[in-house]
Amino acid sequence: MRTFLLILSIVMLTSCQSAYYSTMEKVGVHKRDILAVRVNKAQEAQQDAQQEFKSALEQFSSLIKFDGGNLQKQYEQTNDQYQACNEAAANVSERINSIEDVAEALFDEWQDELDMYTNPKLKQESKAKLNSTQRQYKQLLSTMRQAESSMAPVLDSLRDNTLYLKHNLNAQAIGALKSEFAGIERDITLLIRNMNKAISESQQFIATLKQ
Repeated sequence: MRTFLLILSIVMLTSCQSAYYSTMEKVGVHKRDILAVRVNKAQEAQQDAQQEFKSALEQFSSLIKFDGGNLQKQYEQTNDQYQACNEAAANVSERINSIEDVAEALFDEWQDELDMYTNPKLKQESKAKLNSTQRQYKQLLSTMRQAESSMAPVLDSLRDNTLYLKHNLNAQAIGALKSEFAGIERDITLLIRNMNKAISESQQFIATLKQ
């Protein structure tokens, strides 16, 4: 039953997306245009995520320097930062998924339309352009997924530390968390580097789509 419902939901989603693309094409907005917009949105989501993870690191740095005061407030701020990172990460994943959807539709359509050519030269040029765009897209998607995956260990660490602090609101807890900082800082540095690479490739890909 679950398998059937999953298949049904996929079919319905695919149908809705197809209808959306058809409607947009009627008003002059083609799949290539939608893909460029979605890549740009994913780029913005990654930039937002970078900022949230940087803020979380700053909050964690402040936490382990805690020296008297309202520890409950420190916990709440730490939890808020974790939740913000979690939401930002989910948004990045959603944006990447939306890119995959329209890219597949675009490349399928492009491939099908190659058979409609009667001019061999134009057909060959279009095919070469398709292959080149697909290669660049696959590289971009791989880089985006790599950046996406690098968020997981950071989120795990932030969640673990937040939960630990929640149930241990005392100076000893702060001491225990100090040893975690270096690992989180390292993972966030890697995350930001991966996202910067994805953002750079996104800009190049968008430029390619506009050629």
